[in-house]
Amino acid sequence: MPQREVMSIFADDKTLSEHMKYSSWKFKETAVMDFLVEEQYTFRRHLLFLIFFFFLIYSARFWHGYSGIYQYYVLFFVYAILIAMVYINIYVLVPRFFFKTKYITYLVLIVLMGVVGLNIIGYGFKLFFADFKVGVVHKEGEKGGIYEGVLMCIPIILTTTTIKLLQKWISDNKKINELNNLTLNMELNELRNQINPHFLFNMLNNVKALIRTDPAKASVVIVKLSEFLRYQLYENSEEKTLLASEIDFLSNFLNLEKIRRDHFSFDIAAPLDKRILNSTFIPPNLFTTFVENAVKHSVDISGEESYVKIEIHIENKQLHFVCVNSRSIGYIIPDKKNSGLGLANITRRLELLYNDTFELNIQSEDKEYIVNLKIPV
Repeated sequence: MPQREVMSIFADDKTLSEHMKYSSWKFKETAVMDFLVEEQYTFRRHLLFLIFFFFLIYSARFWHGYSGIYQYYVLFFVYAILIAMVYINIYVLVPRFFFKTKYITYLVLIVLMGVVGLNIIGYGFKLFFADFKVGVVHKEGEKGGIYEGVLMCIPIILTTTTIKLLQKWISDNKKINELNNLTLNMELNELRNQINPHFLFNMLNNVKALIRTDPAKASVVIVKLSEFLRYQLYENSEEKTLLASEIDFLSNFLNLEKIRRDHFSFDIAAPLDKRILNSTFIPPNLFTTFVENAVKHSVDISGEESYVKIEIHIENKQLHFVCVNSRSIGYIIPDKKNSGLGLANITRRLELLYNDTFELNIQSEDKEYIVNLKIPV
């Protein structure tokens, strides 16, 4: 029975760009979130809060018991004290205690601040506004009005604490998201830059072998190699390349191998409309490593016919790439130290590009080596 080594990574149907869009959308603030967080809205945000808080205090009754303009002095006096308490909470207590997980200390200081603020308001009424009361105002009614104003302030203070916590959470998540995207891009570029020298290394080894055995073929190989380098220079630097260009690249590579080897054949089947070929974009060199491995695995030490067959088609917005190569029994891939580098890198690259939206299945049988890859397009 043939032995199978199956490596499967299952997926849905999104690309890395879609994944990043989803990630950024996930943490992207709505208009309300932008207003709460962005620095450009700082002045308008505070102005709106001050106006709202003023009308909240204005709706209380404590300042109605004073004559003339002094009732407005009372109103603004209480308003100033309560606003000071709110901003002390926002810029002192929350960042220094609440954000540093000193919750008990924070609650104690909030209570103390409330007591101190209430006493300042009480003493202020006695010192500055006692002579401007209209009629007889009962102490209970006066205290009730003051307590009413303070009790209205408590939910405001708690709300500002919640808003500061929300602002910190959004800011931290944006930084984490940006850092993750930066890390992914750096790793992706590093992997792509590793795959290209790995491919070039194998090609130069082939040229080296041909120079000794067949200098004429070696010169042809060098000319073809220049085409590969041109492709690497102009296509690989882009984030995406045309599917048609990638197929041409694979065809040139296999033609080059056919020149080098006498008993080798290949077939690339891409039954796609030209408009689809010239409008479908994929990351450059996405299939190169698989084809490289197919060529190496297809070497037959007995000199019998070997082959590589590639099929590419698109169905339901999924690109199917199938690569099948003949396999010689007992063949050992040379250079074991670097033989697994390309496959490990391309697997990691697929994970970074498509997250969990691709499916890769590799089967190693007695006479064939089969790669099945599905990616969203």
